[in-house]
Parts: sequence; C-alpha cells; structure tokens
Amino acid sequence: MAAAKEILTRPIAATIRLTVPAGAAKPAPPVGPALGQYRLNLMAFCKDFNARTQKYKPDTPMSVTITAYKDNSFDFTVKSPTVSWYIKKAAGVVKGSTRPGHLNVTTLSVRHVYEIAKVKQTDPFCQYMPLESICKSIIGTAQSMGIKIVKDLE
Repeated sequence: MAAAKEILTRPIAATIRLTVPAGAAKPAPPVGPALGQYRLNLMAFCKDFNARTQKYKPDTPMSVTITAYKDNSFDFTVKSPTVSWYIKKAAGVVKGSTRPGHLNVTTLSVRHVYEIAKVKQTDPFCQYMPLESICKSIIGTAQSMGIKIVKDLE
C-alpha cells in the first residue's frame, strides 16, 4: 500500500512552460537549456513532442507545460496555439490595432470564430466549456485586437 502512494505523489522538481514550433523540437535553445538544468532526457522529449504535434502545420507555436520530477522523469501537456495567433491567421494580419476600439484593422466572420472555437475546445482546459462561451471569449479577444466581427464577409 505504501509503494502505491509513493508512485502517486512523486516529488516535483519544476514546472517548465515553453512555446515550441510544432514538429520542430530540437535539443537546441530554448528546449535544451530549459530541460538540461533538470537533467531530463532531451531526445525523449523532442521525439514525443514532435510525434504529438505532427498533425499541426510546421512553425505553429505550441504551448507546452513540462512537469519535471526529482527522479529525472517528466510528463508534458501540449496546448493548441493561442486564440490571438488563430485570429491573426484567419484575418491575414501580422498584428492587431494600435488603438483597439477606435481603429479597426480588419473584419472576421462569425464562421471563423466558430471554427477557432471548435479547435480550442480540444484543449484540456476548454473541453468542458460550452462552445458558446468559447466563442464569446474569442470575440472579446478579437475586439481587443481591433478586429471587427461581422455576420458574413462581403
């Protein structure tokens, strides 16, 4: 019984958060120094990460949270790219407005918002949220970037 409890509560050395391009994790910076200081197996992480993110287009920025344990093992969770990245890709802009609320950069249709919400719903933290709530959050992010949401694009 005591051995089972030990396995469940492994001592955590650190929690590391990184943004790594999909399918392009290499033992070079930023991954190498971040994991190397906790003596984690760099090649095992790179292979696992690249295998998990192969369905995304290359150079898609993926957020990854790595839990490093004191016995030099690790677990990691991969989140899909940020909402702002999806909005910029859908709108075809490099950055948002310098004066959101006063100056609109471009417009986006409700269909784009819905598609982004469907992708974000697969995230571990959003999987139990209703789609409508995710859509409202995306609309708020778009408005704060100076992007107007319209029913249909002309």
